[in-house]
Amino acid sequence: MSEENSPANPNESQAVKSQRTGKSSSGKEAFRYAQQAARAAREAAKVVGALSTAEKNAALAAISEELQRSGEEILAGNGLDMAAGEAAGLGTRLDRLLLTKERIGAIQRDIASVIGLPDPIGTEIDSTTRPNGMVVRRVRAPLGVVGIIYEARPNVTVDATVICLKSGNAVVLKGGSDAIHSNRAIVGAIRRALESRGVTPEAVQLLDSTDRAVTGAFLQQRGLIDVIIPRGSLELIRYTEEHSLIPVIETGASVVHAYVDEQVDAPSTVEMIVNAKTRRVSICSALDTLLVHKASLEGVVGALAERLAASEPPVEVRADERAHPFFARVIPKERLKPLVPERDFGTEFLDYILAVATVDSLEEALSHIDRYSLKHTEAIYTSNAANAERFLKAVDAACVIHNASTQFTDGAEFGLGAEIGISTQKLHVRGPFALEGLTTMKWEVRGTGQVRP
Repeated sequence: MSEENSPANPNESQAVKSQRTGKSSSGKEAFRYAQQAARAAREAAKVVGALSTAEKNAALAAISEELQRSGEEILAGNGLDMAAGEAAGLGTRLDRLLLTKERIGAIQRDIASVIGLPDPIGTEIDSTTRPNGMVVRRVRAPLGVVGIIYEARPNVTVDATVICLKSGNAVVLKGGSDAIHSNRAIVGAIRRALESRGVTPEAVQLLDSTDRAVTGAFLQQRGLIDVIIPRGSLELIRYTEEHSLIPVIETGASVVHAYVDEQVDAPSTVEMIVNAKTRRVSICSALDTLLVHKASLEGVVGALAERLAASEPPVEVRADERAHPFFARVIPKERLKPLVPERDFGTEFLDYILAVATVDSLEEALSHIDRYSLKHTEAIYTSNAANAERFLKAVDAACVIHNASTQFTDGAEFGLGAEIGISTQKLHVRGPFALEGLTTMKWEVRGTGQVRP
């Protein structure tokens, strides 16, 4: 399927036609295109926000069925994206981009999980009866229109759509150019599914353009889009923060640390570290920096070195002077590098690379994490209950973990179903967020003729 013959978004404008022919659109064209999509979503949000739980669940079930029916078309589009990604040298980031029949099946299972979750809209947060008999009640309500800007993760196209619809929101999607063909096929399937259930397909808008001007225009639709959620690299998040006129909820970027304490169960700790680093290196909860108490170098690092020496794909270790000899026993020289703090600390690798530093105490580890953390996920491995509690209370991060792999930071693993992302900020929502995070509240006041004196 060529770029010219791929399915077009129903809202295609001159901005999209320009990117299809390789020409840049003007700022005005880009703004008009983004505004058109945002306005359509705003109108659709009124409809989606009024749907019953049964109607929303039926629409989600239809999306799951249509994804299966459209599997070949989606995989064909993804194949084009994968070929372009390989040519562009995306490396380990290709894992984020890849779709397979198995991954589409996993997406369908996530949709089923969301269908099974309680509908947050209209649920009561609290209620009180005032002395004058007036009843004051807080309930959950949709945000309205949610804008998602993300990089090469076509699964996000489905996750974001499903969670937004279940929480009564319309969504405007701005995926990255790396996944343009995948996203076109997926959104086409989603819109067909909605239409088949009598739900307006305008509730799901895809800004079907790789033009940077469209991205900028998307972030200016204040008053039409209620919130922007960037999901991807630190660069993407910073760009969104700097250019958006719409409130932003940050997600994604991370530098994940794990601290190995003085008192540990070595075999279990090694298993957790290996899983945290190697299960999937391209996700935001993958381990980047391992901090090891000096007393655990022999018992933990020695065994860890043997596991990493046999790992496939191979892991590159960047170790400080005290940890280096333990890795040098078994890891080939080409995969063992000296730690360079200016280069390695504070770096989200998203690759088979692990930085290892030795610390003299828990307090030193806490100080290091406080300096370099992006407040996403941090872990401690220890059998000392007091040290575990100290770490859990002292570390300022969205997710703080004791004796488990950092890769458990995930909405599905926390029982939330599919997620929009991991929020690393403190206002509105923090950590993995899904349905509840995509709601606001409103006050319902019921009186019997009361007037204020």
